[in-house]
Amino acid sequence: MKVVVKVGTSSITTDAGELDDAAVLKLCGDVAAARVEGHEVVMVCSGAIAAGLPALGYDSRPADVGLLQAIAAVGQPRLMERIGAILAQHDLVAGQVLLTPHDFVQRSQYLHARETLRLLLGLGVVPVVNENDTVADDEIRYGDNDRLAALVSHLVAADLLVLLTDTPGLFTADPRLDTEASLIEEIAEVDAALESVAGGSGTARGSGGMASKLAAAKIAAWSGVRAVIAAADAPGVVLAALRGEPVGTAVQPRAQRLPSRKLWIAFAQGSSGRVVVDPGAQRALCRDGRSLLPAGVRAVEGSFDPEEAVEVVDEVGRPFAKGLVRFSADGLRSVAGRRTRDLPEGMPHEVIHRDDLVVLP
Repeated sequence: MKVVVKVGTSSITTDAGELDDAAVLKLCGDVAAARVEGHEVVMVCSGAIAAGLPALGYDSRPADVGLLQAIAAVGQPRLMERIGAILAQHDLVAGQVLLTPHDFVQRSQYLHARETLRLLLGLGVVPVVNENDTVADDEIRYGDNDRLAALVSHLVAADLLVLLTDTPGLFTADPRLDTEASLIEEIAEVDAALESVAGGSGTARGSGGMASKLAAAKIAAWSGVRAVIAAADAPGVVLAALRGEPVGTAVQPRAQRLPSRKLWIAFAQGSSGRVVVDPGAQRALCRDGRSLLPAGVRAVEGSFDPEEAVEVVDEVGRPFAKGLVRFSADGLRSVAGRRTRDLPEGMPHEVIHRDDLVVLP
């Protein structure tokens, strides 16, 4: 099997923010055990910023994004050096791959990243993927490695995504606040009720939290990949997940796999606004797989530019699709409700082309 193993910052660092050598040793041991059983493993490892903090004399994580990028530049080689050294003790070679979610929307970059990872796995290398924090912008603030790991699982056509964290999985409530909370062992479909259960970042050192893990599992499910959210310190956690043993919270894959571009539109892009459509347009999008035309637009909410992602909602405000819009918000307001033949010359005929649209349940 092919597995993507993602570990968060809080799971491999101490309370002081330094790398926890015992935790890194345990993680690499789990990866090595999976390789011994013949599985291909891609690691997605957070911790570059945490690894750089003590080297530069910081005792807490600053808020300034530019400073965080500089700290990540110092921490990333320290993190890779330690992981590489430990894997070498298991006769394994580590290879660093730095990506951002934007690498998944440019077709040429997507193909290049896929080929690089394919070649690394073919050479018996353990690819260690991290977000390219030194050049990222907003992503550095939001624990993007969870989402990145889910996108990587799609990229390499993984069988399994293992999201390792500092809790045993997803609970019915926050176990820190509710002693009656119980572990959810299996999820057939990630819905709004489950998303409301997940909270924010659990520690000052981490930036993802359970909400980020659940969102990543949802992306994996739409990629046709099974996901497991489990505790990084659980004995043999990666092999247990690979064997299908009960560990953590398992999220089952959907039967239909989204293409990479539509996956990026649906989950890797934030929404910049909303487009309200009439029932006829909704039927055309959902039932017939058509493009959204100006004639079906009833209202425009927010401010956005062409090629940005927007939610498509019905007349009572329920989102049912998401896509890349071909108009600015003001431009779309000026033509909303007009038939194609009445559009000014040079205007796009589609508000959202069907190739840039994802209908969501």
